[in-house]
Amino acid sequence: MATHSFSGDVRRQYQVVADRIRVLIRDGGLTAGARLPSERELAHQLGVSRPSLREALIALEIEGRIEIRGGSGVYVCAAAPAELGVTPTLGESPAELMHARVVVEGAVATLAAARVDKAALDRVREALEAMRADVAAGRKPVEADRRFHLSIAEMSGNTVLAGVVGTLFDGRHGAISTHMSGRVESVSPPWMDALGEHEAILRALESRDPQAASAAMCRHLLAAHERWAGIPD
Repeated sequence: MATHSFSGDVRRQYQVVADRIRVLIRDGGLTAGARLPSERELAHQLGVSRPSLREALIALEIEGRIEIRGGSGVYVCAAAPAELGVTPTLGESPAELMHARVVVEGAVATLAAARVDKAALDRVREALEAMRADVAAGRKPVEADRRFHLSIAEMSGNTVLAGVVGTLFDGRHGAISTHMSGRVESVSPPWMDALGEHEAILRALESRDPQAASAAMCRHLLAAHERWAGIPD
């Protein structure tokens, strides 16, 4: 699926950080099999946040420049190209996408809770039930999850906001987002906690409580990013 670009030709933060890691590898004379400093040390050395560093490492792993070994560390790959090069665009930053979702969907949940009706709530409930069925069957409930969030956005009565919510949700199909998701889900299914968070959002909407709905939505999105973006140190 093609990934929509929100920022044109502007270089993303993960690209800038990945290029700096390339320089560290080259100037440090690190050869195939060499272990990079820990995530914490690298973030301190480069003066960047750990989320930005994680995304940069994922970009370099996708390219074949490094290998991230869970519980062991980050290693220079034998197949790494000799030239310095620059990191290509691999979609939007997952951290920035999630921060945008927190801002937009928190506001959307506030609007939705003030406009609740039975038909709209039924659509949200149906999406949640589809998520439960997928999880019980061992399937990833991504489509039902999308329908849950879009149903709430549509409840807000603003078609522009509903479109933005859909576009931001679909940003998860970018290369870095997909790679992060596959890494986390291969370790442990993250969906049981997500189901509980979705239930809390639904309860707040049923209570027609805008503040509680916004808070539940923001908690869910922040928790989802924590589950989804982690890389072992």
